Amino acid sequence: MIGMTKRRILWINPVGTDRFDIPIGDYLNRVKGSGTMVDVVSLDRGPTHLNFISYEALVVPEILKKACFAERDGYDAVIVGCFNDTGVSEARELTNKLYVIGPGEASHKLASVFGQRWCVLVSQEKCIPRMRNNAIRYGFGPERVIFRSLDIGVHEFQSDLGRTKEALSLAAHEAVRRDRVETIILGCTAQYGFYKELQKELGIPVLDVAIAALKYSEFLIEIGQVTSWYHSKALSYATPPLDELSNLDVTTADNGNEHKD
Repeated sequence: MIGMTKRRILWINPVGTDRFDIPIGDYLNRVKGSGTMVDVVSLDRGPTHLNFISYEALVVPEILKKACFAERDGYDAVIVGCFNDTGVSEARELTNKLYVIGPGEASHKLASVFGQRWCVLVSQEKCIPRMRNNAIRYGFGPERVIFRSLDIGVHEFQSDLGRTKEALSLAAHEAVRRDRVETIILGCTAQYGFYKELQKELGIPVLDVAIAALKYSEFLIEIGQVTSWYHSKALSYATPPLDELSNLDVTTADNGNEHKD
């Protein structure tokens, strides 16, 4: 039965702090499917947030290593736990039968089902150009998605809950009133846990991107176990030649062409 399939998912917090590991792990384990096992890891070193493009570049090599390890260790999917989807495309190149999921892509695609126009509530204005470019790459231009900054640091979302709730409510109401959006995306994985109250207040879907990424991963794993549909290696995610990678001292999953049972 599809509902009884086993799913192993690794959530990578792509920052050099384990501050979010336990709370994110606890949160995901409360909403996961009955056949899902979720592990959470962070990076050994690196920036503690990814609000700068240069910070993203610094963490990509470690994300790639952890994604390749995950496939070798038998995981079915990896989620890179940042709405920027940092290192997702790169990891899809170096893995074979592993779903590599970004919360941004998963959330935009789900939002497109729930309404024609949505708003992403982001940490700081600096984040918007990067996230807007990603949305366009996923097929959603400014006529579909808008962005609003909360002017709250990533590490402040969970430390001052009252301030976070007030900022989310104000920005969401403004987006509904002025921009006529039909869905809200909480555009940072550190905004976990706020969607229910805000959704009840607004009366429209409010997407928690951590849940969106997890459920999107479970969905793809179940599809793959029935159909063997995975990231295509024909062009966009074609793996570089192994001899070139070995010369560059880059490891890959290198686990053959058959999916694990």
